[in-house]
Amino acid sequence: MPHPDAPALPSVPAAFELPVPAEWQRIEFISDLHLQAGEPRTVAAWLDYLTHTTADAVFMLGDLFEVWIGDDVLDDAQSFEARCCERMRAIARHKALFFMQGNRDFLTGPAFAERSGCTWLSDPTAFEFAGQRYLLSHGDALCLDDTDYQRFRAMARTAAWQDAFLRQPIEARRAQARGMRDQSHSHQRAAMVYAELDRQASLDWLQAARATTLIHGHTHRPADHELAPGMRRIVLSDWDLDATPARAQVLRLDRLQGLQRLPWPCPAA
Repeated sequence: MPHPDAPALPSVPAAFELPVPAEWQRIEFISDLHLQAGEPRTVAAWLDYLTHTTADAVFMLGDLFEVWIGDDVLDDAQSFEARCCERMRAIARHKALFFMQGNRDFLTGPAFAERSGCTWLSDPTAFEFAGQRYLLSHGDALCLDDTDYQRFRAMARTAAWQDAFLRQPIEARRAQARGMRDQSHSHQRAAMVYAELDRQASLDWLQAARATTLIHGHTHRPADHELAPGMRRIVLSDWDLDATPARAQVLRLDRLQGLQRLPWPCPAA
C-alpha cells in the first residue's frame, strides 16, 4: 500500500505507443549510468557498449547523466555534455538510440534530442516485441513511499519551476544541482536503501497499458519481481566502473532467446 502521506497520482498516465520495426531481432536496455566527467571509466564503458553492441536498438531509460542543468550547456562545444552528445549522434547514424528522462536529467530538452540523435521516449512507453507487450519507465514516479521526493518531483516538473531555474546563470545552476545531488545522497544513506516501486501502482500502469512486463531503472537494485500471476517488473542495474565489483549490466531482449541479463562486455556480443 502507498504511504499514507504520499501524494495521490491524479490518474494512471497514458503510455506512449512505440511501433517496433519487424526487422529488429534484438533490443537492449540500460539505465542509471550517471555519466559525469569525473568518472571516465564509466563513460568509456558506455561509449564502448554503444559502439560495439549488436542490438538493433538501445533504450536508455533515465539518469543517463548525473545531472543536466539545461540544454544551454551544449552551447560550449567542449563541454562534457556536448562531447557526449557528439558521440551519440555519430552512433545514432547506424543504430537506433532511444532516451527517456530520469530524475537526474529531467531538464533535457529539444536541443539535447537534436544534438544527440536520440529518439525521445515519454514515460511510460509501451511496445510489442515477439508476441509480448512491455512497458518502459524510469521508475521514479512509482516510488510513492518516498514522499519528500514525490513532492519535489511534482514541483520540479512544472513550467514555472523550470523557467525560474533555467533563467539563472549556468554556474549558479551547477551549484544548486550539486546541492540537490548531495542532499539526495544524504537522504539515500540515511534511508540505507533506495525507495521501492509501489506494487499496486505498478500493476495499475501495466493493466492500463495492456502490458505484462514493466522494465525500469531508478532503484539501482536489479531484480525480477512477480507482481501478480503473469505480471512482473524487471529492474535494471546502474553502471559504476569505479565500484568494487564494477557494475555494467545490459538487459537484452532477443526474439529467439527472450530476456537476458548480461554484463558488459557481453559474451558473444
